[in-house]
Amino acid sequence: MTLYVSVTLVFLLLFYFCSSLSAAATSFATDESFDVRQHLSTVSRYGAGKETTIGSYVPSTIPEGCNPIHLNLVARHGTRSPTKKRIKELDQLAIHLDELLNEAKRGEKSLPQKIPSWLSGWQSPWKGRLKGGELIIKGEDELYHLALRIRKRFPELFNEEYHPDIFSIRATQVPRASASSVAFGIGLFQGNGTLGPGMHRAFSVTSESRASDVCLRFYDTCETYKEYRRSQEPAVDKLREPILEEITAELVKRYQINFTRQDVASLWFLCKQEASLLDITDQACNLFTTSEVELLEWTDDLELFLLKGYGKSINYHMGLPLLQDVVQSMEQAILAKEENHKPGTFEKARLRFAHAETVVPFTCLLGIFLEGSEFEQMQRDEPLSLPPKPPLPRRWRGSTVAPFGVNNMLVLHQCPGNASHSISASKGYKSEYYVQVLHNEIPVPMPGCYNADFCSFQVFKESIVNPHLKHTFESVCTAQAKEEFPSPKPSSIACKLLNFIRSFFQRDSYGNTKINQKNEL
Repeated sequence: MTLYVSVTLVFLLLFYFCSSLSAAATSFATDESFDVRQHLSTVSRYGAGKETTIGSYVPSTIPEGCNPIHLNLVARHGTRSPTKKRIKELDQLAIHLDELLNEAKRGEKSLPQKIPSWLSGWQSPWKGRLKGGELIIKGEDELYHLALRIRKRFPELFNEEYHPDIFSIRATQVPRASASSVAFGIGLFQGNGTLGPGMHRAFSVTSESRASDVCLRFYDTCETYKEYRRSQEPAVDKLREPILEEITAELVKRYQINFTRQDVASLWFLCKQEASLLDITDQACNLFTTSEVELLEWTDDLELFLLKGYGKSINYHMGLPLLQDVVQSMEQAILAKEENHKPGTFEKARLRFAHAETVVPFTCLLGIFLEGSEFEQMQRDEPLSLPPKPPLPRRWRGSTVAPFGVNNMLVLHQCPGNASHSISASKGYKSEYYVQVLHNEIPVPMPGCYNADFCSFQVFKESIVNPHLKHTFESVCTAQAKEEFPSPKPSSIACKLLNFIRSFFQRDSYGNTKINQKNEL
């Protein structure tokens, strides 16, 4: 009797699982309430990331009498074309899709009705391109309009005649970053010159050698990090396998095409490129259900977390030179104000243009996107929990953390110094100085500033900056740092995630409970 009940229960559970999977497969990404362009992780255009706020956070009210006196900007380049390596991947995808479709015909004159018509004869939009990775027109537009909005928002900072020592613009030597700085500068100084109908003016952009740029390309100069990343990239690739295998099986069943796991990975990349760069959402993206898109996005977000974000302290500790440069610029602005320097004799904005590998570590150093006790854990160099798997909500989303054009702004304010017992007064300052932090132009709470976006410069230094200063770039990135930041075994991250996913009754890729089997992971 017990055996009969057990077998019956298993069959009922299997029937429920299969029914749930079938129902999920009918919910395609064409649902009007679902915009796939907001789920492309770091390939998202700036507009998609900017529209996403952090929960229901209400920004601080800037006290009356407080005026901005200096602005730091750390920005990623705008939307770019796929790189040369990825262009080749899409060319290979086209060849293999053609082979798969010929196989699917099985001697018939036409393809089965289940197969989307666009797949027949598909060619990559970048076919024949020998170069890639350049800033595209949409990317130029993102940075140009970002500059216009910043100038409008902080007119007090940009009302002086241009000088490179007053408005410092820096970019990496990578063309898409320097092109982004130019697009930004055109918008920032538009109307202030004599060149052309737009009254433009020339401006300076400085760059350092890739080999020595510890402020904007610290990830290229930090040997410890490069070794860590090399050791972990294969393991991170392993994280995608269970998801890709499950989605591949569903696509094979859905379209009767013998897709491989590599095909699905390339189709997901194609989806991101089509949706972000070309605004095409009814081809590659339409192959996936909304649940599958959310899962594929999650795997991209995990990679961002583990190799660039809070997944390992080396990821952000190597960015200390950038953080110190930001703080130094604010201290210089305070000194100029305290010593009553004349307008036009001190810097008012330091504007930097780089890459996701620059902005994400800097975001982590500020403690943005952390919840509860995570800030204290991060400052103790303890590993944080992985971002939860869909359908659970999470703050760490690549489309918000690092879309194209992502930026962090730190705006230094001078406020009336009325309180004799204040920190500024104890430092001998005549005024109070406060820092406001904005991510993608939106004020964001910082755990180190009492979960506010606006706090005293001294509190900012003591609670957010100083705890990181127990490290130095040299101690983190040289050979001696290997004992402090050892590279874990290649399988460690994969095992961590597999244990995170695995349970006796676990959630499948569509949010449905299923029985764990040994050959699933």
